[in-house]
Amino acid sequence: MGNKQSVFTESQLETYQDCTFFTSKEIMTLYRRFHSLSPDLVPTDMKEDDKSLIKVPYEDIINMSELRENPFKRRICEVFSEDGDGSLSFDDFLDMMSVFSDSAPTDLKAYYAFHIYDFDQDKFLGKYDLEQTLKCITREELKASEVQLIVNQVLHEGDLDDDGKLSYIEFEHVISRAPDFLSLFHIRV
Repeated sequence: MGNKQSVFTESQLETYQDCTFFTSKEIMTLYRRFHSLSPDLVPTDMKEDDKSLIKVPYEDIINMSELRENPFKRRICEVFSEDGDGSLSFDDFLDMMSVFSDSAPTDLKAYYAFHIYDFDQDKFLGKYDLEQTLKCITREELKASEVQLIVNQVLHEGDLDDDGKLSYIEFEHVISRAPDFLSLFHIRV
C-alpha cells in the first residue's frame, strides 16, 4: 500500500462491513459524506478509538439532501443517536445509512420504522404516536377530524388485542398489508 493514507484500519473496515450492508468502498464513500457534514469536527484519520466518539450535531446532519425535506428527520436522528439527542457519531451515521440501504431486510426496516413512529418512546404506537406520524406524513394538511378518523381506523384494523395501541407485532401485521410502505424506507448511497 506504500504511503497511501487510510482513514480506517483494516480491522475497523472489516468490522464495519460485518455490521452493515456495505462494502469497504461504500463505507469510505459514507465516511467522506459524514466528514463533509462537519469538516472542522470530523478528523481525516479515524484509526484511534476515541475518534469514533466524535459526534456531528443534529443541525449539521439534517443538511444532508436525503434528510433535509424528510418530515421524520428529527425522529430518525434521535432513534439512531446513541444518546437520543439527534447528534450522530460515525458509527451511528453508518447504522442509520445501513438500515435505510436497499440491502437492509424488511424486518430491520420495520423495527426502525416502529421506533421512529414511537414519538413518546413507550414501545407502543398509541393514538398520540399515530397522530404525530400522520401529521408528519401529510405535513399537517389534514383536519383534526380526518386525522382522528384515520387513527381510529388504523387502531380498529391493527389493534388485535383491543388495548388501544399497536405493539410491534401488530405494527408488523399492519405494514405487511401495505407492501409499498417499506419500499420507500431507503436512502441511496
